[in-house]
Parts: sequence; C-alpha cells; structure tokens
Amino acid sequence: MDRVIALLREHGLLKVIDEALDIDLEIPHLAYIEVKKEDSKALLFTKPVSKRLNKHFDMPVLMNVFGSTKATELIFGKHPDVVAGEIESLMHMKPPASFMDKVGLLSKLFGLKNALPKRLKHKGICQTKIYENPNLYDFPILTTWSEDGGPFITMGQVYTQSLDGTKQNLGMYRLQVYDKNRLGMHWQIHKDSAHFFHEYKKAGQQMPVSIAIGGDPLYIWCGQAPMPIGMFELLLYGFIKDKNARLVKSLTNPIYIPEDVDIVIEGWVDPTLSEIEGPFGDHTGYYTLKEPYPVMDVTCISSKEKPIYQATVVGKPPLEDKYMGWATERIFLPLLKTTAPDLMDYNMPENGVFHNLILAKMNVQYPGHAKQFMHAFWGVGQMSFVKHAFFVGSNAPSLTAYDALADHILNRLDKKAILISEGVCDALDHASPNALFGGKLGVDCTQEEEIDVPKKSILSDQDLLLKVTTLTPEVKALKQYKTDTKTPIVVMMVEKKRVGKELYEALKPLKEHIKLMILVDEKQNDVNNIYMLIWRVVNNIDALRDIFVEEEFMGIDATTKTKLDHYTREWPRDTDCDQTVIQSLIARGLVEDDPEFLKHFHI
Repeated sequence: MDRVIALLREHGLLKVIDEALDIDLEIPHLAYIEVKKEDSKALLFTKPVSKRLNKHFDMPVLMNVFGSTKATELIFGKHPDVVAGEIESLMHMKPPASFMDKVGLLSKLFGLKNALPKRLKHKGICQTKIYENPNLYDFPILTTWSEDGGPFITMGQVYTQSLDGTKQNLGMYRLQVYDKNRLGMHWQIHKDSAHFFHEYKKAGQQMPVSIAIGGDPLYIWCGQAPMPIGMFELLLYGFIKDKNARLVKSLTNPIYIPEDVDIVIEGWVDPTLSEIEGPFGDHTGYYTLKEPYPVMDVTCISSKEKPIYQATVVGKPPLEDKYMGWATERIFLPLLKTTAPDLMDYNMPENGVFHNLILAKMNVQYPGHAKQFMHAFWGVGQMSFVKHAFFVGSNAPSLTAYDALADHILNRLDKKAILISEGVCDALDHASPNALFGGKLGVDCTQEEEIDVPKKSILSDQDLLLKVTTLTPEVKALKQYKTDTKTPIVVMMVEKKRVGKELYEALKPLKEHIKLMILVDEKQNDVNNIYMLIWRVVNNIDALRDIFVEEEFMGIDATTKTKLDHYTREWPRDTDCDQTVIQSLIARGLVEDDPEFLKHFHI
C-alpha cells in the first residue's frame, strides 16, 4: 500500500487531508464528492476520528485509490486492454510450426507459472502486530450513510475455501460491524462464498473466513472480477502482475492470505446462526434492505507495523466502481467472446450501475441473430444479471460516443426490435415484483438501415404539456429529447395517483406527437438532468411490468412502485448525503461550494 501511495503521489493523483474528520459520514461524504470530479484523486486522511467512540485513530484512511483511469492503469502496471490482449493471445495459441514457434510457446507456458499463488511457510508482514484482544472498534471503519445499519468494511478481501479445502475464493463483500468482534457476512445467494457456506452448513461444521484489508489494490479488484466458479481469483492477480501472489497461513484458521496486506481479520462462521444485516447504501444508489445473513466471530486481528485502512464509498454514480468496472469490462471481453463469438465490443455505462444497462456491438450474420445473441448473453456468468441490453451492428458509432449512439439506436427502434423476457436478477435489484428474478429487456438495433416510419408532429414542450395535462393532470412537467430522430422521447414528471399503464392509455390520443414516453416521480428528479434520469429509469423498472409497446407508441413507467402497482416488497430509499455534513465540509473549505455540481449529482 505504501508503494501505491507513493506512485499516486508521484503522478499527482493523491490528495492528503490533514484535518481531523469523522469516520461517520464526514470522511465518506468527502470521498463521495471527490470521485465525481473529472480530475478526481485518491484521498489519504491522516487524522480520522470518531465522535461516537470518542477516539482518535493513528491509522490513516485511504479512499478512491481507483479514482481515475490513470490511477487504475498504474495499479495494474499496464492498460487493461493490454491484459485483454494477453488473455486473447493465450486463448488462441496454435500448435508450433517451427523451432522458434516452440520456443515462443514454451516461453508463454513458462510465464504462466507466475499465475499460481505461492504458499509461504513463514509469517507475513501482515502478522507483525497481533492484537491479543481483538476489537473492531480499534480500526477506523466507516459509516457511509446516515441510514446505514452501522459501520461497514467496504473494501474487505474475503478469503474462503470449500469444505474439502480444494477450492479457494476471494470475494469483495460488504461487512457490517455488529460489535467489537462480530461481522455480518453479506454473501449474496449467487456468490462462491455462499456456495461454500452451504457445504459447511450441510456438514454441520463451522466455516473459516479471513478478511484482508489493504496491500496491493489489485487484490481487491480481483475479488470483484467475474471469474468462473471454482477458479481462485488470485490466479488473475499472478497473470496480470506476472508474479506469484505470496500467501501466508492465518494464525487461527486454515485460510491463506497475501503476506503484504495491511490488516487481517480472522474468524469462523457458525452456519446455524444468522443476524439481520443492513440497511446499507449500496452501489445502486439505493439502500438495500434489512435481511438475515451469516455472522463471523472474530478470533484474531493482525496487521503491519503501520497499517493503512483502505475503504471505498458506494451510492449514486459516478464512483470508484466506475473505474474498477471499466477495467473489468476491458479485460473480460476476450473471455466473453468465447461464449458469444460474434461480439465485437461492449460497454457498461456507470450510470446504468453495470448490471442494469449494457451496450453491445456485434457482427450480425443472419436474421434473428441479435435475439439469439441476447439469450446467450443472459446465460453467461454475471452477464445473467443484466436487466437491459441494447445491441447494435458493426456500422454503429463507438459504444462510448453516447450522443451519436443514442441517435443510431432511436432511428432503428420499433416494436419488432424489442424482446422482453424473464430471468435472474442481482440480489440488489429492487424494481422486480419478486426478489432475485424478474423482467429483462433486449433491444435489437443491429439493422443497417433506419426504420421507415412517418415523422412525429413535434410540439414545443410548453404546448405538449398543455395537451398532456388536459388528459392527465398528474403530469407536472415534461421535457422532450432527440426530437430529430425516428423515436423522439418525452420525459414526464408525475404526481403518481394511478399506475403507469393507465397514464399510457390515457395519452394514446397524442400518438401523433409522442413515440416514447417515460414516467418518473415529480420528487427527487430533474427532467433536465439526463445522466441521473438514466440512472433512475434503469434502476426503477421491471421490463415485464413497466414497458408498454404498440406500433409507434411506447411507454416506460420508472416511478416508485407501491400497492397501486401490486408491489408488495419494501421500496428502498435513495442514498442521500447528510446536508448538515455537506455544509460543514463546505464551511471548512474541504468541499467547493458549487451548487450546479452538487445538484447535478444529487448530492
């Protein structure tokens, strides 16, 4: 970690905060704002304090270490596209045809030995200090949001192994601090650690777990990488770094962890026990609700002589996971192509919070190819959690040229382009009527030619609002987008009194002026802020329930769902900053008083 801090400092990517700041809200809020800047930097807080615990910590807090593409490249030691190229080269190795080919092949295969983690027999520097009476409150563990269930470890490397010890896993899961020696283990049902947990539960045995914090930041990136089930994530670390991950055995359980991490928290999970975990303001920008999860009893804590506590903050985009996700997207493209060989590229916009929106470019070979492709996509590992996928052909603009790409899609969007299906959802998804599965939207805009449809009669926003409110007075404001395309969009802010489908039906007489209408709640939204509107819409819809399609008239209901919609789950709240804390940070000169910036990102 010291090496990375020096590297970030050398490249002007580190900001040191020497003012005393509270681990509850103040430090996380400052990091939350910093990473949204175009020139965001990692933050090193040298004087963390806790008014709640009446403590001053001598352990610095490091946040936003993946705070930019440049910082991410420095951590990897190369551009993620280079890593992807190395993976692709390995996958396409051919039998050697000459002596020099054989030499080259041997060189590649010999280099792969560095991918294998190496188990050491001695103790690691992470075990220099051993805390005889382990107390989680001795560490600056952050409370990010005012409605969080308590402090959470947010960048914990969670190391587990299968019951027979033949498989290891490194995952990145949030960990709630219940008291001085108990942690909540947020193992979602689809994760490897949850699979291991059920092995121990079935056998009636306690499960060993070790949590590492700090060290090489690439460890934590590997923990969130979508590796195939059963493959140890530190193999990827060794491949990228071209050196073995060096592991040492935990002091009170059989788990191995990297020798150079800053902090190690060891313990055991009793699979017969669970405790309510949450709420927690998560990367969707909403609180995930209270649910029972396993509990880890801490048996030992060790650290380097002078450890640094690494943390991240999640909430509304953009955040540090934008850059971590960018690296994941680039590196795993070659592996995704093995299942979907006609995939050319894909992009997960950060305001789609990754699993809620994906854009993909493909080489179309025959009619119906894109829809076949959608089903393949939804069957590939973590891609199965994607809720909304847009597919374009090879003639489309770059997948990161959002304005031009939107025009391209909207000029090819009609009823035939839309496929609505059903499948598994991420455990954090709140929009679907049922937990863990719900509607999926696939849109096929791969055709070369634009659709041939009559152009809509476009009115001014003011004139259209007058006509709309005559039919549906609950619409309070609207704004039109992309009126020069074949699919003009109108976003309507509503004071919800009936289900979206009824509003859609009521506005059918205006089909000559409207093709795609999107409904959002009047509160907490701004019709002029397209970035955050996309975030809201892809979070709040279930395709089976909330998308209405007829020829040349489509509707999307992205409002909060209630009993009106026969929605029986608890709808979560937004992760909103504490305004008292924000104003205090502004008053102390730590946050710039920029109302437009703060409003744009819903701060």
